[in-house]
Amino acid sequence: MCGAELKALPEGVQRVAAALQALGHPHLPRMLDDACRTAQQAAEVLGIEVGQVAKSIIFRRKSDGAAVLVVTSGDRRVDEKKVEALVGKLGRADAEFVKARTGFSIGGVSPIAHATPPVTLIDRELQRFGVLWAAAGHPHGVFALHPDDLQRLTGAPVVDVVQETEQRQA
Repeated sequence: MCGAELKALPEGVQRVAAALQALGHPHLPRMLDDACRTAQQAAEVLGIEVGQVAKSIIFRRKSDGAAVLVVTSGDRRVDEKKVEALVGKLGRADAEFVKARTGFSIGGVSPIAHATPPVTLIDRELQRFGVLWAAAGHPHGVFALHPDDLQRLTGAPVVDVVQETEQRQA
């Protein structure tokens, strides 16, 4: 992309595309015909396993109001107690908080290019896949990446933050 193509994209996708270019990532955002607000929807549209969707879950840290981003596999559920053990007590993040802190609406939260950098954790379960797909700042925008790219792009640690196997849900 030379830059002119980016102007036709929604603002959040433009931010993600610019960040990916600046970080030397080889895969720029792709706009889909259908919205992918859930991991299941994204998997169906992309023709991939639900687990290959790197979903972004935002929490609010109670001690300072910081956004906490947990990037997890689409077929896993975050264990809030495990996250709290790493970052402190958490509260729910409503749509207004998510938009204000990330610059993205729920359903399109990218793991990068946030308005205010969040505290970020990466679910180790994402390592099961060679290729992942993440939201690119809009419910119709996605980009491809490798699990190692996710760590390189965010600088976040890879940790165990999901519920035990028998409790996991898609």
